[in-house]
Amino acid sequence: MTLKEILPGQSCVVKQVYANNLRKRIIDMGIISGSKVTVKKTAPLGDPIEIIVKGYSLTLRKAEARTIIVDRIEE
Repeated sequence: MTLKEILPGQSCVVKQVYANNLRKRIIDMGIISGSKVTVKKTAPLGDPIEIIVKGYSLTLRKAEARTIIVDRIEE
């Protein structure tokens, strides 16, 4: 499952980041294996996606979110 598939209000744990050209940027933002990510909201057309990671908000494009493999946390 990818981060793109997580709905607003749901949380997940990052398993792997596959973005070759964006990998360093995504990792620098704190999205690394084992990080808990919560999807805060998505724009009306689904792009961008606002997430919370390590206590701060980030905005990702759909294309970036598709490169992040996650496991959903059942709450």
